[in-house]
Amino acid sequence: MAGITGIGSGIDINSIVGALVNAEKAPKEAQLARLEKASTTKFSALGQLKGALSEFQTAMKDLNSLALFEKRTATSSNSSALTASATKTALGGTYQVTVERLASSSKVATAALAGGFTASADGTLTVKLGASDAGVDVAITTGDTLENIRDKLNADLKDKGVTANIVNNPADGKSRLVLSAKDTGTGKDIFIETADAALTALAVDGSTPSLADGAGYLQQAADAEFTIDGLALKSSSNTVDAAIPDVTFTLVGKTEVGKPLTVTVGQDKSGVTANIKKFVDAYNKLIATTGQLTNVTQVGEGKPPVVGGLVGDATVRTLLSGVRNELVNPANQGGVKFLADLGITTQKDGTLKIDDAKLGTALTDNFDAVGTFFTGDNGLMSRVDKRIDGYIQTGGVLEQRMKGLQSTLSDIGKQKEALTRRVAQIQTRLFAQFNAMDALVGRLNDTSSRLTQALGSLPGVVKQDS
Repeated sequence: MAGITGIGSGIDINSIVGALVNAEKAPKEAQLARLEKASTTKFSALGQLKGALSEFQTAMKDLNSLALFEKRTATSSNSSALTASATKTALGGTYQVTVERLASSSKVATAALAGGFTASADGTLTVKLGASDAGVDVAITTGDTLENIRDKLNADLKDKGVTANIVNNPADGKSRLVLSAKDTGTGKDIFIETADAALTALAVDGSTPSLADGAGYLQQAADAEFTIDGLALKSSSNTVDAAIPDVTFTLVGKTEVGKPLTVTVGQDKSGVTANIKKFVDAYNKLIATTGQLTNVTQVGEGKPPVVGGLVGDATVRTLLSGVRNELVNPANQGGVKFLADLGITTQKDGTLKIDDAKLGTALTDNFDAVGTFFTGDNGLMSRVDKRIDGYIQTGGVLEQRMKGLQSTLSDIGKQKEALTRRVAQIQTRLFAQFNAMDALVGRLNDTSSRLTQALGSLPGVVKQDS
């Protein structure tokens, strides 16, 4: 601000200078604002397009996978009794399975001991996992309590997969050591042996059941028993990976008598279907995004239309034209040559639609042909990917255009700063000029006033009443 102005002349200098400055600034300011808005809108639109293309490319990459079509599934009709999985080399087939018994691990208990039991002498407990096992020797010291013995057992048996704990009977105050094994299967019962008379109360024969307060097993180690298509089989583990080559069963419960479950081994049709739908959804999103970015929408009479950020953009037309051409080009193979053979057709709005029944039939009748149609260097996914990769790769078309717009926006910022400096200089110059004029007018007014007074004082001058 120039402070108080126009005192000498009575002219509103501030308003005059303001109007002159705005007249100088407004056209350039409006031009920069239009350019900034257009550049920002286009930059945002290119970012949206790049995002949709990246999502589309990811969906194609997932579908362009030999592993997807090599994958095999194993499904159980009763997952509460058995679950299954298969490797890619598993042969297809259907199997009737019954689970008659799960594999179990050994759990044993010592005889009931009086409360406050302590070892009366030094000695050794030998814990075996199976009668023929070499066992692990655990040194016991005079005065060791059940808690001390439990801790020593756990420390020495941790690598053997055997743990120990204490169970107390509130009714009579007696206590028992209980040992549990991790490994399942017949012949893996826990035995506790000792040659020391002071420790015989802790001995356990893992092949004998515990009766009343006596030592013995609470649960005996046993094999799983099951049948596949009527063949009786056993397994030391509930995870069975050798009964059918490249198929793994996990036994989790018994089946009802006379109600076998069915295990089906085959191609992963559900996984392929999911990836095909993912591809179609990503393509449809790309079409919707480009439509929004290139659309002109009328919003009412007398109102300007809403214009997409890439209206009339040649890049979008070229991109979509290339992709659509690849989608309709036939594959050089039998069985599946077009997307339409899979029940995938183009709708009026340019999006794709899947006929689930036809897709399911194609996967059942021509699974391998579906795989070669989508995958490989000459597969549909590779051909379409080549059409879009040049746009979204690092240094690609879209990145170069976005960099150019960033440069434009940066230059607009510099031009705004320059305009601000130039306007300030113009304002300073105008105020200096108008203030000089104001001062001159003020001096002239003073001179005029003095001359009028002097002339009025001359002899013979008739004064007029004001």
